[in-house]
Order: sequence, then structure tokens, then C-alpha cells
Amino acid sequence: MDNQMGSKIFNVLNYTVLTIIGLVTLLPFIYVVIISFTDPTEYLTKSLVLIPEKWSLSAYEYIFSTNAFVHAMGISGILAVFGTLLSLIVTSALAYVLSRKRLKGKKFFLVAILMTMLFNPGMIPNYLLVDSLGLMDSIWALILPALTSAWYVFLMKNFYQEIPDELEEAAKMDGCSDIGVFFRIMLPISVSALAAFGLFYAVAYWNTYFSGVLYINSDSLRPLQVLLQMLLISASQMADPSVAAMLESERTVPPQVIKMAAVVISSLPIVMVYPFLQKYFVKGMMVGSVKG
Repeated sequence: MDNQMGSKIFNVLNYTVLTIIGLVTLLPFIYVVIISFTDPTEYLTKSLVLIPEKWSLSAYEYIFSTNAFVHAMGISGILAVFGTLLSLIVTSALAYVLSRKRLKGKKFFLVAILMTMLFNPGMIPNYLLVDSLGLMDSIWALILPALTSAWYVFLMKNFYQEIPDELEEAAKMDGCSDIGVFFRIMLPISVSALAAFGLFYAVAYWNTYFSGVLYINSDSLRPLQVLLQMLLISASQMADPSVAAMLESERTVPPQVIKMAAVVISSLPIVMVYPFLQKYFVKGMMVGSVKG
């Protein structure tokens, strides 16, 4: 009886603490959403707005009326979709090749990939490499340097190694080539891992910022996070012409309200995708992590 009472007390305390932590984590985002929908006049007249008396879409209307923000969202969308697909193909294909026992020079390739995970060359060598490859001021400069992750490759490799060799042999007896085995057998049975890693890749591409600052000079290729940061670092004026146009509405829509709306818009795609892929997380991230 005492054990049952202790268990109930522990569950109540556990749920209470977790609920408080969840609210503390969620409240800042709720406040950002509320401010983004607050009427500009009410925001200027009140020092703190928790529940606005008058809701407004003026900040969102203004943001989507500017070509710079909409175009930057398109660039980030292309990075998130196209970059994620390329990253998943390269990661899974490389992991599958490294998992095959008959691969010549396997140890050399494993050590080479491991070195990239342990030692980072740094900003200047990466910049010189991208410049020497002629990728500066192109969308490939935002994709190729982040095309794969050594950690994900090793996890996928361990997963493929746990698959019985007889499955591959049976597929080859039916006429499948190595490429056919990979696309028809290996990829379908690794959907959980691909979904989990795909979301991580998508979030990384969508949040591309530092690479955009280093490698992109053209306004037409500027990712959303770079434009958003330029919007956030100044509340009244900005020297950059493409961002200055977005701040000209200061007299009608306060810059703070525009910032909050921009944060909501930039976060919304990932927030919408996450619930659909959440069920793959535990299973996907355990792939290849335990060898039996």
C-alpha cells in the first residue's frame, strides 16, 4: 500500500514539474504569436500586451507584400526540400556501401570519414574550398558543404550491417543489381531512420544562416534566416536596401510586431512537419546504435 501511495505521489510530482517546464518553454513562443497578431495602435499604447483587445493581420499583410521576404522563404524552402533529398540519398548510399564486407579499402574510407567528425577544418579552409570550387554566390554553396553527416553515416552503416546477407543474395538471385538492392530492399526497410534524419537535415537547411552570410552576396539567393537576422538587429533602420524597404512601414506597423510575425512565419513550416514525423524519432534514432 505504501509503495502504491509513493508511486502515485511520484507520478503527481513528475507530471506537475514536467507541466511547469513545458509551460515555461512554451510561453515565450505564445507571447511572440500574440504580439504578431496585435493591432499596431494597441501595441504602441500599452507597455505589455498579454491578451490583445483588438487582433490584426497588418504585420503579416505587410511581410507578404514585400518581395524580399517571400523570395527568401522560397530560397529556404528549396534548400529544405532539395537539400534534404540529396542529403538522404548521399548518407544512405554511402552508409550502404561502407556496410558491405567486400568493399576494398573499407578501413581507409571509414577512418577518412571518422576524421571529418573529429576534426573540423574551420571557417577559413571551408571558405577557400568553396571559393576554389567556384561555388561562391550560388545555392550549391549552401547545400554541398552540409550534404551529409559522418555521425548519421555511421548509424546507417551499423543498421545495414545488421540486415542478413541472405536478403541481399536472394534479391540478386532474382536479378537485382547492387543499385537495385539498395533502392528496392534497403531504402524501404530504413524508412524510420530516413524520416528522423530527414527532419534533422530539413531543420538544418531551413535554418541556414552562417553559410548564407559567408558565401552569398546576391540578394536573390539570400536565405530566410539571413534576412530575418538583418531584420532583428535593427528596430528602426537598416543600411541594406533590401531590408530597409521592409522597415519603411514603421509609422503604420511597429518594427517589433513585424519581427514577431517574421519569427512565427519562419518557425511555422518546421512546427507543422514535426508532428507527422515524431513517431519515427525513437525508432529512427536507435537505428544502428545498438549491436546485438
